[in-house]
Amino acid sequence: MGFGHLLSVRPFHLDVPYLEALRERWEEDCKAFIMPWGHMIPTLEDVAYLTGLPVQGEPVVGLERRDYHDDIAELLGPEFVAGRRRPIRSILLGSLSEVVGLRGRRRGPLETLDEFYAGVQGALDLGDRSEERSVRIFVSYLFGHLLFATQSSQMNCKFVLLLRDLAQAGRYAWGAAMLGHLFSLLPSSSQRSQSTGGFTPFLQIWGYTRFPMGRGTLVKGRQTMVPLMTRWEVAPDPRVTDRRAGDVRVALDHYPHKQVVWTPYAGEADASHPAVAAGRPLFDRHLLLLCLRTCEVLYLELVVRTLGWHQSAIEVPSLGREGHSRRRFFAEDRDWGADHGSTVTYWREGGEQVVRVTDLPDSSAYMEDYQARYAGRLRLDRRVEVELTRLWAEIRTLRAEQQRVWASRDLRVSSSAWPARGDLADRLQDALDRAQARV
Repeated sequence: MGFGHLLSVRPFHLDVPYLEALRERWEEDCKAFIMPWGHMIPTLEDVAYLTGLPVQGEPVVGLERRDYHDDIAELLGPEFVAGRRRPIRSILLGSLSEVVGLRGRRRGPLETLDEFYAGVQGALDLGDRSEERSVRIFVSYLFGHLLFATQSSQMNCKFVLLLRDLAQAGRYAWGAAMLGHLFSLLPSSSQRSQSTGGFTPFLQIWGYTRFPMGRGTLVKGRQTMVPLMTRWEVAPDPRVTDRRAGDVRVALDHYPHKQVVWTPYAGEADASHPAVAAGRPLFDRHLLLLCLRTCEVLYLELVVRTLGWHQSAIEVPSLGREGHSRRRFFAEDRDWGADHGSTVTYWREGGEQVVRVTDLPDSSAYMEDYQARYAGRLRLDRRVEVELTRLWAEIRTLRAEQQRVWASRDLRVSSSAWPARGDLADRLQDALDRAQARV
């Protein structure tokens, strides 16, 4: 079904401060991160190379029901609906975790990854379930915990219906759906939330790949083939360290623009990987990403530097032109294949070719327009604020030191233990002058 390559990615810690600082920069109107060096958007090329998920194929559309009781009993098993009141619209992730042997299962501090996997495999309880039902349960677990995760402890049953025909499920563009789902949740995740929805590990490694300033370490000699997420190791849980999102915000503000990696996959030896080879015709296309009720726009024309081109100054798209996300339950069953008819056709036709402007010497005109448009979002003034904060702290220290010198004089304490008064005055005046010049 296209998930096998992703399963080779071993678990790693989430870089919570890094993700929080990144999510705050999401701009809903153009579906992009507003970075000091320009728009940045995860693309289908990123999905294909980093995860190995198929980005080309049938759009993820289908039925969405008012009540999934009968479907869940048939596809996953009656135990998932036993004792529950109708209508049933979601499944507890804990029940899926328990069946696949992962509920409460964490890797021990002295346990190797191989030992951890062996323990999980031994705990996997398939019982007398059929092979097809077992596959559906495991893939549902994968959906709820990773690809289509939300901030809830439950998974919407709408994804289970896509697994009725496992052969058909193997023809879906799951990678494109995952990206659309992530886009749809980033606006709510960026509102001072401590968690996010969507495939967060992908977003984290995407950031490391483009501007490597997080806790991730690229391990030499590790996994030269797709999925490239397996190349990365992440330091232990950042929640128990002293780093905060504010530190990452400042680091992003000061990150050298010339060190941003726009084409991280140039020269990769695994260009023939099925997900990459099949998806390549879509890597330079303007597309609409479908995930059942969700339709999100991929504004590739804002990030053509990821294609190795210079970025031209263009009108920033508006959300009102295309796309929508509908996050509510419906009183009646809905067929999103029919509702998204024209969009499905647009997807199957490959979207629209992004036009390359060939006579650009650089991207400077774009950056001028960009900085003018997002002057209030770029936090370029943060550099001044940070410097002012540092200078005022220095002033407070010098004034306190000056007070101690004066106190020691009054008490007839030898001045040899303290800096010369004239030197203190000079340093204090210098700090005041620098602070005043910044205001």
